[in-house]
Amino acid sequence: MESNIIVGTNVEYRVEGNKMIITVDLTENNGVSNSGKTNVVATTSGSKWVDTPKGKFMVGVNVNSKINK
Repeated sequence: MESNIIVGTNVEYRVEGNKMIITVDLTENNGVSNSGKTNVVATTSGSKWVDTPKGKFMVGVNVNSKINK
């Protein structure tokens, strides 16, 4: 099994066979979004090219949580 590769803030991936496994820690809080409506949990800050044994792939991830008031 390959080790995880960091591709953004709180976003990691690894490749197992033909599958890309993306991991996000849902307990993290990385500040309020630009709109002020949600908390940023994880982001790649746009799409990123990643190298895998199967070739290059573009990955874009945003995970936000609701702000509890």
